[in-house]
Amino acid sequence: MTKYISLCLGLICAIALTACFNSTQIEPSYRTETTTAAGGLQPPPSFAQFKEIPIPEKATMDLKRTLLFGNEPLIGRLVFSAPYNQTSVFDFYMLEMPKFGWKEITMIRSQNSVLTFARDNRIATIQLSSTTGGGTDVLFDISLGKSTQQF
Repeated sequence: MTKYISLCLGLICAIALTACFNSTQIEPSYRTETTTAAGGLQPPPSFAQFKEIPIPEKATMDLKRTLLFGNEPLIGRLVFSAPYNQTSVFDFYMLEMPKFGWKEITMIRSQNSVLTFARDNRIATIQLSSTTGGGTDVLFDISLGKSTQQF
C-alpha cells in the first residue's frame, strides 16, 4: 500500500512540474525580431523616436492599432500597454506632459480615464484602460486643433 501511495505522489509531482514548464508565454503585439530585405534582423519597435511625448518605461507598442504621421509635429494614434496600474500611468502623464511643453485642458479620472492636453496647434487625448493583468492600455491621440494660446 505504501508503495502505491508513493507512486501516486511521484506521479502527481511529475505532472505538476510538467505543467509549470509548459506554461504559455504571453506574446508581444509585435514580433521581437523581423528579417529585413537584406537578410538581417530588424530590432523591435522603439519609443525613442517620439521626442514630444513621454512614454512609460517598459511599455510595449501595439503596431496593429498605431497610426502616426510625421515626427515633428507628431500627429495620429499611438497605442501601447504599460505594466503599471492605471492610477500610476494617470499620475505619470499629469506629471510628465507639462515637462514636454503640453498644457492640461481637462481630465476625467474613472474606470476609463481620459486626459486632454494642448501644445501649439495640437490636442493630445490620452485614454487609459486597466487590463486584467494589472497593467494599463493607453490610446494616445494627437490631432490638429485651433490655436491653443487660450489654454
